[in-house]
Amino acid sequence: MHYKTIDFSSYSSFKMGPCIEVALLENPHENYEEYYLIGSCNNTLVGPKAPKLITLSKQFDYIKIEGNTLKIGGATPSGKVASFCKKNDIGGFEFLSHLPGKLGGLVYMNAGLKEYEIFNILLDITTPSGTKTKDEISYGYRQTDISEPILEATFTLNKGYRVEMTEMFKKMRANQPSTPSAGSCFKNPQGDYAGRLIEAVGLKGLIRGAMCFSQEHANFLVNNGGGVFEDAIWLIQEAQKRVFDEFGIWLECEIIILDERYMGSNSPLLSPKS
Repeated sequence: MHYKTIDFSSYSSFKMGPCIEVALLENPHENYEEYYLIGSCNNTLVGPKAPKLITLSKQFDYIKIEGNTLKIGGATPSGKVASFCKKNDIGGFEFLSHLPGKLGGLVYMNAGLKEYEIFNILLDITTPSGTKTKDEISYGYRQTDISEPILEATFTLNKGYRVEMTEMFKKMRANQPSTPSAGSCFKNPQGDYAGRLIEAVGLKGLIRGAMCFSQEHANFLVNNGGGVFEDAIWLIQEAQKRVFDEFGIWLECEIIILDERYMGSNSPLLSPKS
């Protein structure tokens, strides 16, 4: 197995994290089960005690038109997909121009903007164990039950790229901060908004070190420069604690936290493993 060195302080959208040797998944039949699969880390906070990491190699970065379908490799960046669809007058992928990430990660978390989700146009996925149709996958708001690397995904090909849709998505993202972050920190609870709850408990704009919940959008945890993992975790836990105490609502993280001390907890608060 080959490896590459990734400096997460420049690689991740949070612009912080350690420098780690990351394995490359080149042969899908290799033993990868001891590793945690990562993509471009646009929604990921990597800690100093990260698990063993692996990422898809460049051979899974491709886009192919086959009949009335589009086949896209799991390592393909969303911007590349959006540009390809615009060039080839393909509709349904316009929202990807404003969603950073790689195709595998976008499918894994059913990424989208409002009601526009990637599963709306998905037909099937290919994993090391074979092909699964959309109907064989359990999915919902920003989540799926996919437990294997997504090597390729097949989508419906619809002609008609809509420029007006890209403008609409651009406006939808206009209130989001440009400061380094991992996007929305928490999933919206049913019938409510995480940003409203964070603001209601007085955390909007709260600073810990170089980290804070943005004044522009309370559900964005941002790095003002030189932020560290421990301060990010403190703010996440503080938000969960205050919202839980005030409203009885557990804010579930939308960002992925990769640190062995903070993975797999069943507590309503994001707490380290004992």
